[in-house]
Amino acid sequence: MNYLAHLFLAERTADGLLGSLLGDFVKGRPDPQFPTAVRRGIALHRRIDSYTDAHPLHRESRNRIAGARRRYAGIIVDVCYDHFLCRHWSEYTSESLDALVDRVYGILDAHRDRLPGRLRSIAPRMIADDWLRSYRDLDNVGRALDGISRRIPRANPLAGAVAELEANYAGLAEDFHRFFPDLESFARETRRSLVVPGATD
Repeated sequence: MNYLAHLFLAERTADGLLGSLLGDFVKGRPDPQFPTAVRRGIALHRRIDSYTDAHPLHRESRNRIAGARRRYAGIIVDVCYDHFLCRHWSEYTSESLDALVDRVYGILDAHRDRLPGRLRSIAPRMIADDWLRSYRDLDNVGRALDGISRRIPRANPLAGAVAELEANYAGLAEDFHRFFPDLESFARETRRSLVVPGATD
């Protein structure tokens, strides 16, 4: 899943939200100096990604992506699902999207010195360009995919991938709305049972 979905599914503490973002930027075993809730957020992020990749509805969405872009279908679908979540936010929670996004931006700014290098460099752009709310508009989803294409060091066909979403929009939307309640249930149960080895706080 992409940034917005991970934040939606995270523990709603500052450290839980921070950990949900760090999951994309921390490889291997998380630094034990991270607070337990941050490490738990990283672990939750990884379990959500594994569950998502294995889910038949997410696989169905990936299979809608054609040709050379199929290899990158997971990235395309994950960003697209953030679009659907942003557009249909109030169907899944009574919490304001604006309230959560503003809180997340505040957390990133307050903890900028703790962020790993790549997230530290991305966070100011995420805040200034309001990435999390921008997913509402499909044109911005296209720009996000074009940006990811530029950041991948090898040649790739992600640029222009918004055309795949436009061509398969109704089917992808149906996949998302069938899939997301399953993911919510999985994340809720995982949050309840998740234990971080060596936790002391």
